Amino acid sequence: MFGKEVYAGRRKRLLELMHDTGKEGQRGIAVFTGNVDAPQNYRGNDYKFRQESSFLYFWGIDEPGFAAILDLDSGDETLYGNDVDIDDIIWMGPQPSVASKGELAGVSHTAPYKAFFETVRKARAQGRTVHFLPASRYYNTMTISELTGCSPENAGKTAPAYGGGETAASLELTKAVISMRLIKEACEIEEIDKACEIGYLMHSAARKACKPGVKEQDIVGLMEGVTISKGWGVSFTTILSQNGETLHNHLHHQTITPGRMLLIDAGAESNTHYASDFTRTLPCSGRFTTKQRDIYDIVAECNELAYQLAAPGIPYREVHLAVAAKMLDGLKAIGLVKGHIDDMVNEGIAGLFMPHGLGHNMGIDVHDMEDLGEDLVGYDDDQTRASQLGLGSLRMARRLRPGHVITDEPGIYFIPALIGKWKTEGTDKGMVDYGTIEQYLDFGGIRLEDDLLITEDGCRRLGPHRLPIAADDVEAAMANE
Repeated sequence: MFGKEVYAGRRKRLLELMHDTGKEGQRGIAVFTGNVDAPQNYRGNDYKFRQESSFLYFWGIDEPGFAAILDLDSGDETLYGNDVDIDDIIWMGPQPSVASKGELAGVSHTAPYKAFFETVRKARAQGRTVHFLPASRYYNTMTISELTGCSPENAGKTAPAYGGGETAASLELTKAVISMRLIKEACEIEEIDKACEIGYLMHSAARKACKPGVKEQDIVGLMEGVTISKGWGVSFTTILSQNGETLHNHLHHQTITPGRMLLIDAGAESNTHYASDFTRTLPCSGRFTTKQRDIYDIVAECNELAYQLAAPGIPYREVHLAVAAKMLDGLKAIGLVKGHIDDMVNEGIAGLFMPHGLGHNMGIDVHDMEDLGEDLVGYDDDQTRASQLGLGSLRMARRLRPGHVITDEPGIYFIPALIGKWKTEGTDKGMVDYGTIEQYLDFGGIRLEDDLLITEDGCRRLGPHRLPIAADDVEAAMANE
């Protein structure tokens, strides 16, 4: 946990942001449901516990079975949870009281967990508005549905609290929370740097282990072992595959084979649950072929361009488009596309090679707050999501501000099914040279990803060390290991 003043300050700020929600005396309550233990296959054999991120952000308690209410009219704060009994002590040992845990989060008023349900029902009976955030976990979804009368489907959706219609998560509360969590505090940046240091160590272990004959699964085990020994664990399911053209490839059954490339997209979570997210693509032989290096260098140049452009006031959507132009210029130079660069960007030709966005927000969640609504998190009010392949998948398009933490992750992939579809349907409008591109159908894919903090005058890469990224540096590092 951070110091109690951090959590108290966050809740005070949330009250201020919610001040204009409804009339005085009619603003209602904001409810926060923490996560509970979830059994894998029987009670007592639970999945590893991970606290709900917004609950963690405002209340700091990293344990199951807690909830909280912030009264938007009186400003009263209540933390709900149960003190342990003798049966708990037998299995868990003596535990601090709920009151003492509340003190650590700057909360003076605590109550038993069942009182949370009673308080929400009483508020509804009084006609008070119950603000809640979109739920994602099953237990919280059903709890919110039971307490508010909204359908389970709507428990994960947002709507204005005073807009009428069926009950859903509070748009006002959701926007207020997003506005706070998007801009990282100094204490958060310090934790993200720690997560990035662990990420550096896990990727370094993978690079050292990437040798012909080694099983992909063995490398994954080494990486994830680093995250558990140094922090909470992985920040998302590790992507490690020699079939890099599959963007989220979680299969690790192959053996490292000379001549192929190994794409590794993996991150660590610090003990305070802040995330890192790095991607590197390694030559399995220790050296890139000429064809591999040609494509690799384009991706590396795109990664560097995004870093150079990311600065306060610049929409990250514009950075994505600049990277798309850079990528197409490089692909044109080696004969894979043809035509005017601006025309290719406008027609979305880059989407054939990079069918994902340039980056996303990162923080307590590796895809920070996307449970609250991807467009609400990643787009300003005057922006709309494109329908174009690639640009339409951009998760972070906002004008950048100091304190934003984002990923910079361009990639080039040769996806046979997608290439065949475009060729059949004429999607490329004559701008793709299929005779040349067919020489790359067994190429795979390359992605290179760093984590960026937007500063007052530009940005910096997070973490005390940067993983080797230039092709020469990658080859030199692999030769020395």
